[in-house]
Amino acid sequence: MIRYTVRPERVEQSVALLRAVYADLERDRPRGLRYETFRLDGSGNFLAVIESEGDPVAAPHHRLASFQRYRAALSEICTEPPTVTYLDEVGSYRSE
Repeated sequence: MIRYTVRPERVEQSVALLRAVYADLERDRPRGLRYETFRLDGSGNFLAVIESEGDPVAAPHHRLASFQRYRAALSEICTEPPTVTYLDEVGSYRSE
Protein backbone atom coordinates (compact mmCIF):
# COMPACT_ATOMS: atom_id res chain seq x y z
CA MET A 1 0.00 0.00 0.00
CA ILE A 2 1.31 3.43 -0.90
CA ARG A 3 -0.02 6.67 0.51
CA TYR A 4 0.91 10.20 -0.60
CA THR A 5 -0.45 13.73 -0.76
CA VAL A 6 -0.41 15.91 -3.87
CA ARG A 7 -0.36 19.72 -3.87
CA PRO A 8 -3.93 21.02 -4.40
CA GLU A 9 -3.00 22.80 -7.62
CA ARG A 10 -1.40 19.60 -9.02
CA VAL A 11 -4.20 17.10 -8.29
CA GLU A 12 -5.57 17.19 -11.85
CA GLN A 13 -2.08 16.60 -13.24
CA SER A 14 -1.72 13.61 -10.94
CA VAL A 15 -5.08 12.20 -12.03
CA ALA A 16 -4.21 12.68 -15.72
CA LEU A 17 -0.88 10.89 -15.29
CA LEU A 18 -2.61 8.04 -13.45
CA ARG A 19 -5.21 7.71 -16.19
CA ALA A 20 -2.38 7.22 -18.68
CA VAL A 21 -0.94 4.44 -16.50
CA TYR A 22 -4.31 2.69 -16.26
CA ALA A 23 -4.87 3.03 -20.02
CA ASP A 24 -1.52 1.31 -20.61
CA LEU A 25 -2.40 -1.40 -18.08
CA GLU A 26 -5.69 -2.02 -19.89
CA ARG A 27 -3.85 -2.24 -23.19
CA ASP A 28 -1.03 -4.51 -21.96
CA ARG A 29 -3.07 -6.49 -19.39
CA PRO A 30 -0.05 -7.74 -17.39
CA ARG A 31 -0.66 -11.01 -15.56
CA GLY A 32 -0.30 -11.33 -11.82
CA LEU A 33 -0.94 -7.66 -11.06
CA ARG A 34 -3.64 -5.93 -9.05
CA TYR A 35 -3.21 -2.16 -9.00
CA GLU A 36 -5.82 0.23 -7.66
CA THR A 37 -5.52 3.91 -6.82
CA PHE A 38 -8.00 5.82 -4.69
CA ARG A 39 -8.39 9.55 -4.14
CA LEU A 40 -9.51 10.07 -0.56
CA ASP A 41 -12.53 12.31 0.07
CA GLY A 42 -11.95 14.32 -3.12
CA SER A 43 -8.72 15.70 -1.65
CA GLY A 44 -5.10 15.54 -2.72
CA ASN A 45 -4.59 12.41 -0.62
CA PHE A 46 -4.08 9.23 -2.63
CA LEU A 47 -3.86 5.59 -1.66
CA ALA A 48 -2.59 2.89 -4.02
CA VAL A 49 -3.02 -0.82 -3.38
CA ILE A 50 -0.67 -3.00 -5.39
CA GLU A 51 -0.52 -6.77 -5.38
CA SER A 52 1.88 -8.63 -7.63
CA GLU A 53 3.64 -11.94 -7.86
CA GLY A 54 7.28 -12.04 -6.82
CA ASP A 55 9.47 -9.11 -5.88
CA PRO A 56 7.43 -5.85 -5.61
CA VAL A 57 10.22 -3.92 -7.33
CA ALA A 58 9.83 -6.19 -10.37
CA ALA A 59 6.05 -5.65 -10.64
CA PRO A 60 4.99 -5.29 -14.29
CA HIS A 61 3.66 -1.73 -14.00
CA HIS A 62 7.19 -0.51 -13.22
CA ARG A 63 8.16 -1.23 -16.84
CA LEU A 64 5.51 1.09 -18.31
CA ALA A 65 6.80 4.42 -19.60
CA SER A 66 3.58 6.06 -18.34
CA PHE A 67 4.25 4.77 -14.81
CA GLN A 68 7.84 5.98 -14.95
CA ARG A 69 6.58 9.45 -15.95
CA TYR A 70 4.09 9.40 -13.10
CA ARG A 71 6.69 8.26 -10.57
CA ALA A 72 9.13 10.95 -11.72
CA ALA A 73 6.46 13.65 -11.36
CA LEU A 74 5.64 12.71 -7.76
CA SER A 75 8.75 14.41 -6.39
CA GLU A 76 7.50 17.73 -7.81
CA ILE A 77 3.77 17.45 -7.15
CA CYS A 78 3.69 15.93 -3.64
CA THR A 79 3.50 17.73 -0.32
CA GLU A 80 3.81 14.37 1.43
CA PRO A 81 6.00 11.89 -0.45
CA PRO A 82 4.91 8.30 -1.05
CA THR A 83 5.09 6.06 1.99
CA VAL A 84 5.13 2.32 1.36
CA THR A 85 3.53 -0.09 3.82
CA TYR A 86 3.71 -3.83 3.22
CA LEU A 87 0.48 -5.64 4.05
CA ASP A 88 0.03 -9.27 5.08
CA GLU A 89 -3.43 -10.42 4.03
CA VAL A 90 -5.46 -12.00 6.77
CA GLY A 91 -8.57 -12.42 4.64
CA SER A 92 -10.43 -10.81 1.78
CA TYR A 93 -13.73 -10.97 0.00
CA ARG A 94 -14.58 -9.64 -3.45
CA SER A 95 -17.85 -10.35 -5.19
CA GLU A 96 -17.69 -11.05 -8.90
